[in-house]
Amino acid sequence: MLKDMNRLNSITRVLKEYLRKLWTRVLIVGLLSLVALGIATLIESILPEGVNGRLQGAAVDRLLQIIANAMLAVTTFSLTVMVTVHRNTSSQFTPRAHLLIMEDSVTQNTLAAFIGTYVYALVAIVLRETGVFGDEKAMVLFWMTALVLCFVVWSLVRWVLHLQTFGSLLDTTRHVEDVTRTRFRERLDRPCLGANPLTQDVPQGAVALTAAQSGFVRGIVPEIMQNLSQDHDVQVYVTARLGDFVFLNAPLAWVDGEMDDDLAQDLQACINVGDVRSYDQDPRLGMIAMSEIGTKALSPGINDPGTAIDVISRIGRVLSNYKDEAETGQSPEFDRLYVPPMDPDLLLQDAFSAIGRDGAHIVEVQEMLQEVLGGLMDHPDAGLCRAAKRVAKELFERAGTQMTHSPDLDRLKRAVHRGVL
Repeated sequence: MLKDMNRLNSITRVLKEYLRKLWTRVLIVGLLSLVALGIATLIESILPEGVNGRLQGAAVDRLLQIIANAMLAVTTFSLTVMVTVHRNTSSQFTPRAHLLIMEDSVTQNTLAAFIGTYVYALVAIVLRETGVFGDEKAMVLFWMTALVLCFVVWSLVRWVLHLQTFGSLLDTTRHVEDVTRTRFRERLDRPCLGANPLTQDVPQGAVALTAAQSGFVRGIVPEIMQNLSQDHDVQVYVTARLGDFVFLNAPLAWVDGEMDDDLAQDLQACINVGDVRSYDQDPRLGMIAMSEIGTKALSPGINDPGTAIDVISRIGRVLSNYKDEAETGQSPEFDRLYVPPMDPDLLLQDAFSAIGRDGAHIVEVQEMLQEVLGGLMDHPDAGLCRAAKRVAKELFERAGTQMTHSPDLDRLKRAVHRGVL
């Protein structure tokens, strides 16, 4: 029973990944358009004979022609907008944010609606020309087409409202923050992805599970790894952290027990290694994306400290939810699997190091950094407090070497937490 649940959870995760892809939604809406035509045929077959003849077929033809012509133009326009926003986001903010913009649900649903409606109109025109929907059956097809047209108008209005902020700096930073907070909470609600926290050394005699290619650790499938561990009576210790870059034949994990070639291949398939990182199980990537937005704003060509300050506050809000995964007291869901807990030092390094370096000479940026780090130093988790104190001290020392105006340095000292100086 437990294995079946693990397998079901794994399938659910894969389905969610596919539902975030544009082609999946286009395919679903396209199939729904064919279903709508099938429903129209069924309704027509049960209507009284005198009802269908009350509407001329020319009315349906005009409506279908309007939809077909309009959807082709609107879809082309929407694709142009989408590509433009994607490129601008990647070049103006950070390519890491571009990965999230590509999965924007409103954009994908709108494009899927337009293409699906276009398919509906084309198929309906073909059915009209081949006599499947003759003039005597025009009534049901007309009202079904009118419902589809209402759906198109609703999608178009929603798309226009979405375009008011789509791809803007505020919308992008807010989107990255929301995704990062969601992934952060998901990770903390399921500490160490449901596995045991790996806080001790790997047992002596464990066999290394090596990477089949060089790349970033994008994610793992703990449900399948648990099933494999039970079937082969082994313990798996995943030492590569999510987001780490690993080289070919470098250890990804260690297996305590007998590991044959088949088990090694199956376990390798459960650890996704690719050329780019993924947000799904990696909250650190969200920290890096927000940090890069702030760093880009501090470049001489842009010179926008306000954006950097806004990003720092957003990062602080996300980090305020931190909990030590090794101290949650929850029983592990996957007792044969061990995964490293999130390291607060790495989280703060990803979040603040780049902004602190590039904004070392800007007193307003440094004040906000010290304010946020000071708040984290009062956090209930001792590990996060120590990491925040170390980063705050490091950034203050760096700022002291960059600020030449003594009143600015005095102003910064007043913002530093009492535990740093």
